[in-house]
Amino acid sequence: MFADHLSLPLVLLNLLGLSGILVWHLQGRDRPTARLVVQILFFAAMTAALVSSGIMPHRVAQSELSGGATALGISARVLWWVHLAWATIGFVRIYIVLDRRPREARLIQDLIVAGVYLGVTLAIIGFVFGVPVGTLVATSGVVAIILGLALQNTLGDLFSGIALTLGRPFSIGDWIQLADGTEGRVVENNWRSTQVLTPAHNVVVLPNSVLAKVGLTNLTRPDETHLIILVVRIAAQHRPGDVEKVMRAALQGCGCIVQDPPPNVALKAIDAIAIEAELQFRVTTPANRTPARNEVIDVIYNSCAENGLSFAPPAQSYLNITPGNAADRRTLPAVAKSAGAL
Repeated sequence: MFADHLSLPLVLLNLLGLSGILVWHLQGRDRPTARLVVQILFFAAMTAALVSSGIMPHRVAQSELSGGATALGISARVLWWVHLAWATIGFVRIYIVLDRRPREARLIQDLIVAGVYLGVTLAIIGFVFGVPVGTLVATSGVVAIILGLALQNTLGDLFSGIALTLGRPFSIGDWIQLADGTEGRVVENNWRSTQVLTPAHNVVVLPNSVLAKVGLTNLTRPDETHLIILVVRIAAQHRPGDVEKVMRAALQGCGCIVQDPPPNVALKAIDAIAIEAELQFRVTTPANRTPARNEVIDVIYNSCAENGLSFAPPAQSYLNITPGNAADRRTLPAVAKSAGAL
């Protein structure tokens, strides 16, 4: 019988397909080219054997086999489609590469691989088992709508992760700051969420759908140096030019801040009580803000003491004084006098 005549070739085809899977696994992930060559050789051998036996893996033919040969024929077709999928995926993994953009290349590869697996699965269902694919797709469409409604948050995170990967607003290791004040270094980024290590040494897990909607500042680009602004109020009895020179010399003597570009001193305001100086300096990384600010405050204090500069009281201490009140009018000169004595 025709089926008995095909039994031995079908057994050999199944053994050939299983051997190809075994050899493919033995090659290891670190040898993608060898894997692809092996996959192509086994796929070509299986294709030649099937065609020579009169079995078309892409056609449904129920009358060509009977009895135990039917199961062998089904498994041979399934193995042929699996080898076709793996050979295609091998090409995708090796030849779809974006220069200097490995994450984007990996994302595109994963999407193509998912499409290959989906297409091969439908082909096996339709060509090997003879199930009407059109009806299956229509039914699965209804199921997909139900699942989409049930998993809309998860799917939102997934597609937001794809958008963040393609847009690349940040990379692993970047220091970011969100609009709500959350900041830290990105330690992990996947399709669902992004994990940020905060200065308090806590890991904040941010869903990608949330991260894609909020304002984000990347403090690492174009470089990781971070600007700090410190306001100092000096008593108005001193000459503004002298105040600027003392502040600038003090900043130049600080070791925790960046000296290129050099720190800057901006005199922002002056009134009867104080000269307001804004110290602008950079640190090598946002994580060094606290020690740098501490050093600057200490150096500024010592420099002011050495050069006879007096600090002025905060503006809130005299802004609430009402000019029409006699007691307040007596207090205002006292505040000014005390400011000069500091």
